[in-house]
Amino acid sequence: MISPANDDETDVASLPPAEARGMFRGGLVVPTSGWSRGYAQANVLAIPREQAFDLLLFAQRNPKPCPILGVLESGETTGPLLAGGDIRTDVPKYTVYHDGEKVDEPTDISAHWRDDLVTFLIGCSFTFEAALQDGGISIAHIDQGVNVPMYRTNRECAPAGAMSGPLVVSMRPVPAAQVADAVRITSRYPAVHGAPVHVGNPGELGIQLNEPDFGDAVEIPDGHLPVFWACGVTPQAAVMQSRPPLAIGHAPGHMLITDARDSDYLVP
Repeated sequence: MISPANDDETDVASLPPAEARGMFRGGLVVPTSGWSRGYAQANVLAIPREQAFDLLLFAQRNPKPCPILGVLESGETTGPLLAGGDIRTDVPKYTVYHDGEKVDEPTDISAHWRDDLVTFLIGCSFTFEAALQDGGISIAHIDQGVNVPMYRTNRECAPAGAMSGPLVVSMRPVPAAQVADAVRITSRYPAVHGAPVHVGNPGELGIQLNEPDFGDAVEIPDGHLPVFWACGVTPQAAVMQSRPPLAIGHAPGHMLITDARDSDYLVP
């Protein structure tokens, strides 16, 4: 079980992003849901320049699961969303793929880094979780001390060049009476996946709730409905299907905590 606080009872929700990234740089490995409240989190995917245009086009054709917050050009390791940070060390855990196969889950990707890698920073639904909580909607994976459950679905994304793959979704149980509130709250954050893509019967997405493809299963209390949001792990599912020679992403649930505020992505 993973607590939103680490062993020395640090209040992780109150940590500034740079301090949180420093803890991950120092070796702390933990899912980041609930960390640095008020700051946006991002999915990470670095891919060789030769495949970068296809990934950019894939994101443009599939904006719901792949909303781009920023791009680091070939070889760049820092940028405005992580000022003074290093994309190679400041995520709690990474995934490394060779020809679509996961070969490593390091906490530092310096040994895998190449100067031709273009890094995409993609919106993450952890960003709107504080707004859900402020709206009186509890977050099951935070309350239960586990990683958010994520699932490959039976819905195919629009392909682009060599990139293709299924839509991946994250799931949060919501009381039936509050589903409309959850839709209203999250729809105001289109840059971090926005409103849900599905509510209710998981079979319509081709998934089993107790068998997440990434993350951990959560208990669904009586009177709650499973609510599914598009997920930024979708590009990694495309990597697994499309098999570029190299790709490096965050480990699902272990995000980059950025210097951008949640409110930067809130629309009226």
